[in-house]
Amino acid sequence: MPDPAAPATPKTTAPTGDTVSGVLATAVGVLGGQERAGQVRMAEAVADAMVDGTHLLVQAGTGTGKSLAYLVPSLLHDKRVVVATATLALQHQLVERDIPRLMDALEGHPGVDTSYAVLKGRSNYACLHRTREGAPDDQGVLVEVPDGSMGKKVLELRAWAEKQAETKGTGERDAAPRHTDKEWRQVSVSHRDCLGAAKCPFGQECFVELAREKAQRSHLIVTNHSLLAIDAVEGVPMIPEYDVVVIDEAHELTARVTQAATDELTASDVDRAARRSQRHVEGDQADELADAADVLREAMADCSPGRFERVPEHLMDALVLVRDSARACLSAYPKSDSDAEADPGRTQARGSVQDVFVNAERMAAGSQADVLWLSEGTERIPPRLCVAPLQVWGQMRDKLLSDKTVVFTSATLMLGGDFSSLASSIGLKPGERVIDGDTAGPATEEVLPWRGLDVGSPFDYGQQGILYLARHLPPPGRDGLGKAQLDEIVELVDAAGGRTLGLFSSRRAAETAAEAVRERLPHLTTLAQGDAQLPELAKQFVSDPHTCLFGTLSLWQGLDVPGETCQLVIIDRIPFPRPDDPLMSARQKAADDAGGNGFMQVAATHAALLLAQGAGRLIRTTSDRGVVAVLDPRLATARYGGFLKASLPPMWTTTDPAVVRKALARLAGPS
Repeated sequence: MPDPAAPATPKTTAPTGDTVSGVLATAVGVLGGQERAGQVRMAEAVADAMVDGTHLLVQAGTGTGKSLAYLVPSLLHDKRVVVATATLALQHQLVERDIPRLMDALEGHPGVDTSYAVLKGRSNYACLHRTREGAPDDQGVLVEVPDGSMGKKVLELRAWAEKQAETKGTGERDAAPRHTDKEWRQVSVSHRDCLGAAKCPFGQECFVELAREKAQRSHLIVTNHSLLAIDAVEGVPMIPEYDVVVIDEAHELTARVTQAATDELTASDVDRAARRSQRHVEGDQADELADAADVLREAMADCSPGRFERVPEHLMDALVLVRDSARACLSAYPKSDSDAEADPGRTQARGSVQDVFVNAERMAAGSQADVLWLSEGTERIPPRLCVAPLQVWGQMRDKLLSDKTVVFTSATLMLGGDFSSLASSIGLKPGERVIDGDTAGPATEEVLPWRGLDVGSPFDYGQQGILYLARHLPPPGRDGLGKAQLDEIVELVDAAGGRTLGLFSSRRAAETAAEAVRERLPHLTTLAQGDAQLPELAKQFVSDPHTCLFGTLSLWQGLDVPGETCQLVIIDRIPFPRPDDPLMSARQKAADDAGGNGFMQVAATHAALLLAQGAGRLIRTTSDRGVVAVLDPRLATARYGGFLKASLPPMWTTTDPAVVRKALARLAGPS
């Protein structure tokens, strides 16, 4: 790893801006697209960042064509480039559509390396050892086919995996027949359960190993935020050596890195590890681990759900007991030899004990850099101890930004009209920003120069969209939607003739609104998240304009419905994190303790990001028209409202409900 304190060496073989814009024009022409000024600016800025090693944040609105804008300079770059996405939907779009079409368009073009590969975590691929030999049960005994209704599906997945092996397929979960998580676990393994290519009898055919070999031969690698975090931040080698990483959907990076660094522990996890170990450990260490599970269960039962500012003594004692018992159990496993190491039951059993040990050790450490909390259990899911990093910007700065050139891009990077909030959350300091016209100095251990660029949007938000602030409504209360809010929702939906996407802060609020609209507007079709699988609901929503779809967080960011299907987006309240959210409340308190404004730095920033994503559901093409209606009057009246509004697309704004209803009625046209 290069010394981060050493001056960055400028790269002289990367393409110039003229070359990039020329190749981009060729690609756009062959693909039948239209050149966009923002796309060209972005492509040239990405190429410049690759040349001088200066980090880059690019906000590129929906419709800019940002995928091509970073793919073209990535293909022209002289060293390997990694593209990391947050969602499977974007990864699928890149791999199945954008990249193959671009490669075809540029094949044979001088200076373009069109080799590419996809890398995912091990559990995203079928395991041939497991599909051919069976999956170990809780006691570590190989079971060929599970009992009950799951058996038929597992046999189908096994047949599919064999077909993939025969036809040199990828064995990726996305290509498998429809299945549940539980069914997929019968044909896949985690990294701890894997025997390793050298010891597995099917190592030469392994889908994961073949994917890695292809990545080693490829110029461009497409992966996800979580795998990037494991490779770069946690230091577990998952990706071949690379020079530059482009992080798309970068507004989600902090959450994904946090998620990748979050661990959980239940008494059942400890129990299961103990049971699996009983066949492989001759002493009583497995029994002692089982006893420790009982102690942990009792300690957790005596604790209230929520964040521990100080871990109760009896819980700390239980965690220490689990940690020490797991360590002793690991030590009692027979010394590795080739036969024992190749035993899948033994490998899985030891891996489960190792997981318990690592998690208990982290929780018992009581580090100020971690947040520990107890989740609320349900009838089906027992309470869990969870531990997550208080912040991740430091790890990203030290372990990714100090070593690689990083390009961050999204339609939502400027919060409150500025890059500073998001830059700070990913490890870049506002004072390190290089303003246009200035020359970036060399990166050092103390200073990491970065540029921010907003290339705009091809949409005319002022003409295409209205932002309606329902200032006259009462502030939202703890009891959910009141009569005034429900009346407003019904009147807006009626004026729009359906065509409504409702984004709500809770499942309860979404269901309450759906029930009111169904009762008072029975001529419309009203769908609520949970009525069916989300893809089915989205398909029905798109197929009939006189339909409403009401839901929660997954709709705020994951739904793309251009056209007359969606002419009204309703947001019931400003999406601040819940006051009892363990991680958010800890981060807010830490910011306050450091002399900052925890509310603005954490809660308001979180809300601004979600509001921008939610409002972005409305305008998806240059012909879309409609209204974003925010039913929370605080957006118009509170002091922080200006920061939140500055994070939204620049739509024409009104507080007059009559004006909005007339606009929606005009858009809906004759019924």
